[in-house]
Amino acid sequence: MTASPARFATVDTPPGPFTVVVGPDDVVLASGWTADVSELLPVVHRALRPTWVEAAEHLPALDKVAEFVAGDVTAIDGVPVRQRSGPFLEDAWEVLRTVPAGEPDTYAAFAARCGRPAAVRAAANACARNAAALFVPCHRVLGSDGGLGGFRWGTPVKRWLLDHEAAHAPVPA
Repeated sequence: MTASPARFATVDTPPGPFTVVVGPDDVVLASGWTADVSELLPVVHRALRPTWVEAAEHLPALDKVAEFVAGDVTAIDGVPVRQRSGPFLEDAWEVLRTVPAGEPDTYAAFAARCGRPAAVRAAANACARNAAALFVPCHRVLGSDGGLGGFRWGTPVKRWLLDHEAAHAPVPA
């Protein structure tokens, strides 16, 4: 358990309110499209889950969310995130951060990117268990048929994110 309180703040985004929970060091513990912080706390690993949270007027991570919404879809790339689980999930969450904006993977391609091409279900599970939506961009993984697949915050939010990133992604060199 964290001895210091975590902080949270919410900002409006085109697909809806977006809330971020950070530890005392401003590292993102959880985030998602909700105005209710109590929806985020259960997804924080028990070893990282704060004993209490306090509202904050400003969090640095929300500056990056504003930049992302304004069109800099790479602004979220460097935001520090802390998640805990087994080795595969922790590795998969790091690998998710390498999927470029505007170039989504399928679950099969994501599994291969993780070095385990046969582990498609495990790759999908990594997306489903991701607590730090947007900063760990699980929305960039699609079904094998190219369909949206699932998303904790709803497929309309996932569609908006993918369309936004496609419209603003840097052109590959």
